[in-house]
Amino acid sequence: MSELLSSYLPIVIFIGVALVVGLALIAAPFLVAYRSPDPEKLSAYECGFNAFDDARMKFDIRFYLVAILFIIFDLEVAFLFPWAVSFGEVGWLGFWSMMVFLGVLTIGFIYEWKKGALEWD
Repeated sequence: MSELLSSYLPIVIFIGVALVVGLALIAAPFLVAYRSPDPEKLSAYECGFNAFDDARMKFDIRFYLVAILFIIFDLEVAFLFPWAVSFGEVGWLGFWSMMVFLGVLTIGFIYEWKKGALEWD
């Protein structure tokens, strides 16, 4: 029984340290925060000048498109690393499956490029 408890001791210590650090990070702003900020500190900051438009204005669709493209290609890389590590075990079926996956992504990227979605005027 003692051996079982000693094997869990590092986990208990890790959880304890994580709780102490977490609680310290939550409590620190309340202890060291500046109590009476001036109006300038409370004002909205946007690139060094005052906000001149409503925060609920419509954004250009290109911002969303670039974000979605980033997520797609980020996920592509996330799939490529495990595939590359297990490349010897997946065989030809795994190879051609990944080639189809990459082909679909490449066709989508070419489509976006041809439509001018990546152009900033």
